[in-house]
Amino acid sequence: MHYLKNIEITGQFKKAFNLMEKTNNHVFVTGKAGTGKSTLLEYFRSRSKKKIVVLAPTGVAALNVRGQTIHSFFRFKPDVTIEKIKKRKVRDTSIFKKLDSIVIDEISMVRADLLDCIDYALRKYRNSYSKPFGGVQMIFIGDLYQLPPVVTRSEKNLFNGYYKGAYFFNANVFQEFQMEVVELEKIYRQKDKKFISILNSIRNNTVSDKEIEILNRCVGRKFSKDKKIPVITLTTINKKAKEINDYHLSQLKSKVHIYKARIKGEFEKQSYPADEVLRIAKGAQVMLLNNDSSGRWINGTLGEVIEIENKKDKPDTIIVRLEEGNIVEVIPYEWELFHFVYNEAIDAIETKTVGKFIQYPLKLAWAVTIHKSQGKTFQRVVIDFSRGTFAPGQAYVALSRCVSLDGISLTRPFKKGYVFTDPEIVNFLTRYQYNLSERDMPMDEKILRIQRAIREKKDVEILYLKPNGDKTRRIIKPYDVGEMMYADKPFIGIKAYCDLRKAERVFRLDRILEIENVE
Repeated sequence: MHYLKNIEITGQFKKAFNLMEKTNNHVFVTGKAGTGKSTLLEYFRSRSKKKIVVLAPTGVAALNVRGQTIHSFFRFKPDVTIEKIKKRKVRDTSIFKKLDSIVIDEISMVRADLLDCIDYALRKYRNSYSKPFGGVQMIFIGDLYQLPPVVTRSEKNLFNGYYKGAYFFNANVFQEFQMEVVELEKIYRQKDKKFISILNSIRNNTVSDKEIEILNRCVGRKFSKDKKIPVITLTTINKKAKEINDYHLSQLKSKVHIYKARIKGEFEKQSYPADEVLRIAKGAQVMLLNNDSSGRWINGTLGEVIEIENKKDKPDTIIVRLEEGNIVEVIPYEWELFHFVYNEAIDAIETKTVGKFIQYPLKLAWAVTIHKSQGKTFQRVVIDFSRGTFAPGQAYVALSRCVSLDGISLTRPFKKGYVFTDPEIVNFLTRYQYNLSERDMPMDEKILRIQRAIREKKDVEILYLKPNGDKTRRIIKPYDVGEMMYADKPFIGIKAYCDLRKAERVFRLDRILEIENVE
């Protein structure tokens, strides 16, 4: 892939890749918005010597990672259950038997019951009932603070009675294995530390009145009418985004051109990567919907249509000025819907094209829903929270699309009530990471390391996980370790000078995930 040429291999990136490629451990790769999760997936796929498939919970998500939907790969019907898998006969199970690893992207959208179905299907198809997932390494990628799984009202009773919750980590199979958790920490999208801190507080639902006051300085911000830097409106609902786009298109003086997509083979409507009928005109603000093979644009790049050239024997060419100022010619693009197949002759897993969707990789982009902005990066955004927010993480996704605080305009004041996270996520991530830390570095070893640092009067770098799920790396100079009291309850703690806070602090030892010597 073109955009893999200049990637930065951080310590966490390398750790995640090594776990994925050099072990058979189950791995969960997570990270805030803009930390390079998609880049890691492509890097792994392009370099792995394993037999892997890449899956996603929805058709659009699967197309974005050149993969297959979970339901399609496992031949599940929408109402799949373990009982139905038990009764089903699958003629050709060779691909399942040959698999080394399965990558599931956007894991936050995968429900607990679906993961249990995946587990049972792999045990059955591989005839390996004693091992979780039939012995296949599972690699989960996603941010639990962004897109939640969808559970209808009628299904809620089932979940309340059978599962603790809808998230994938509530699956019964989770009782049988331990997965490694790697959090990609370096944020590439934003550079402003103050903005990064506000986003982090919104992600963790710890946003302060002061931070909301800073955000609300963005209310009603007017941007200069510089068409080189487009402004896009993010809305909570489809209807509002469509109204804004239709209105702006109607205000253009130029002719509206209509282009219908060509569809070949299998391609379900909900998986269409672009408009089936595209209405576009000179002067329209548009978003590119694919990663250009020559690297001129990526999925989510904004631009303006400056000309539509009619061709006699060929499709029209749409000339677009990109936000960086480059002028490009856009012609119809062919999206392929893949199925993974096992090629016995060369003992490899290959992709087979089962459907094609041919359309200009463009959509009107004066406005887009927050949901569809997932994974995109913008310079200037207007965020319309007029209907509030209705899903966990929605406010975080919207605000984190923008590269800077200066590039945000709010249509109305931001309220604390727009921020809500599912406490289940925080509990899972903190509990799981505390347990992994205890496994990798038991309490006794942590105490010995701190005692050595005290004796030698040396600083140590710690990775500290707060109860709200927030992680910080900091350098401390410890001078006491042992039993301490808080609210009449004993705990093992460290008294130390904290370089980050420039003051004395007390740290709970069980919340320290890593301890490294500072040379």
